[in-house]
Amino acid sequence: MKQKLELTWVDKDKLPEVEPRILMHDSKFDYGDTDTENILIHGDNLLALKALEQDFAGRVKCIYIDPPYNTGAAFEHYDDNLEHSIWLNLMAARLKILRNLLSNDGSIWIQIDATEMAYLKVLCDEIFERPNFINMVAVKTKVAGLSGEYLGKSLQDSVEYILAYAKNSTQFSICHLPQRRKELVNYIDEYTRQGKSWKYTTVMCAIDDGEFIKEFKSGSGETIKLFKHENFSMQSIRQVADEKFSGNIPKAYYGCIDNIFRTTNAQTSIRDKVIEETRIFNNTGLFSIEYIPAKGKNAGKMSRYFYKDTNLIAWLKDVVSVEGNKIYKLDSLGTFWDDIQYNNLTKEGDVKFPNGKKPELILERILTLASNEGDLVLDSFLGSGTTAAVAHKMGRRWIGIEKNGSCHSHCIPRLKKVIDGEQGGISKNVGWQGGGGFKFYELAPTLIVKDKHGMEIFNPQYNPDMIAAAVAKHNGFTYSPDKDIFWKQGFAHENSFIYTTTNYLTAKMLDEIHGDMKNFETLLICAPAFDIGIGNRYELGSTACDRTLRRHGAVAEALDVL
Repeated sequence: MKQKLELTWVDKDKLPEVEPRILMHDSKFDYGDTDTENILIHGDNLLALKALEQDFAGRVKCIYIDPPYNTGAAFEHYDDNLEHSIWLNLMAARLKILRNLLSNDGSIWIQIDATEMAYLKVLCDEIFERPNFINMVAVKTKVAGLSGEYLGKSLQDSVEYILAYAKNSTQFSICHLPQRRKELVNYIDEYTRQGKSWKYTTVMCAIDDGEFIKEFKSGSGETIKLFKHENFSMQSIRQVADEKFSGNIPKAYYGCIDNIFRTTNAQTSIRDKVIEETRIFNNTGLFSIEYIPAKGKNAGKMSRYFYKDTNLIAWLKDVVSVEGNKIYKLDSLGTFWDDIQYNNLTKEGDVKFPNGKKPELILERILTLASNEGDLVLDSFLGSGTTAAVAHKMGRRWIGIEKNGSCHSHCIPRLKKVIDGEQGGISKNVGWQGGGGFKFYELAPTLIVKDKHGMEIFNPQYNPDMIAAAVAKHNGFTYSPDKDIFWKQGFAHENSFIYTTTNYLTAKMLDEIHGDMKNFETLLICAPAFDIGIGNRYELGSTACDRTLRRHGAVAEALDVL
């Protein structure tokens, strides 16, 4: 047997066998658009995930979960004080189903703290396979400071972690790369305080159209036109501030944002060609090239790039965002997110969720990275409803699962406000104005219970339709009653059906059903009792009285009819 690296723990081989229950639509808690595909589920998330598996396997583009951290803290809304092995079993059972729900190009993002992060990483390597590890993000959640209670014991935690895995790394790709934003003047001040060199300090005050010099080909075959500029002027941002803005440098930046630049000696094949073609000018002067790039952000568009001597001119306008009367510096996102505020979270969604609520900005960033509008997003530890709220505002379809009272006290009120157009959290960032809706589902109770005599019976809370739906799900069929043919209650594929009855099944009834069946159709009949021998009534039939739901505790016996 081939050995493999894996994490082991007490009772790892005793993961729970999960009953595939049905979900019961409770329309009195629905809100908004009645045609919505958004789903809010109240119930145990392991059972709810199993209930979703049949219909949603391979369909979820992005999963975010924020599970209990197993810190030993007595959280108000979660039992977060689980023994280590129990916690690992809890996570393993859920992660296996979550992986099944992911689309082939989908990904899962799991937020956790240092208590179980290392163990969770190894567990995820096993379940999702190590080559599908995308990366681990560190999120700054508080400022680490020196406190008396930590002296001689530990270092104060200041970050949490987000583990990201793809279902299949060969098919996964980042959808959009978010950028961190900071107001330009504050960004420059921070650079100065840190002793860093801020290089966007030159203003192109005037420039001519340039004299065409020649055409040449890039290494990949694009036609490039080369121009030389003779009439131009440049000044430092300080000079411009003194001459035009009474020495106010921030105003100078805002007034000249389109013309501020720096030079860079970035190593590219295009730059090498420009250096080669400008040697006749001793590589001295101001040049520009015009061509249609085959890739990059300007792919397919005629674009002009400037060179001062041999260095590329990089414009400040290309790395900022102008929003009204403010300019924000944009930086590419890495794996350390230190720009998301965790204070004043009670204002988001107008629900209080101490020690558990996550900022909407974290979810906006993850959903930007890992999904597009219209994609399906899932959170099986929904808590206060943040993931669903953000997904809704960003135009994603969503499924949220929450087992505790917070489903009614937090999630429903919060999501109603989102649909009504609330303006907290990321609303202004994404231009949210309201709309959409969600449907509410309750996880059904167990199908089989014991009566006062200890006998296993169908749960009295189930009506005949619920029993038929549950038995279909137990056997891997999709419950979908035919409006004309009573025995076609569900299907496994085009010619395979299931029929469940709580009545005694006679040979005459079986004959009538068989007479209605077409060639190549098969039917699984589940009944509490039937005439002796009817399982062998047809030569092509086979009895299956022991192939029942007994592994789930059900009492209905089954027979196949071909």
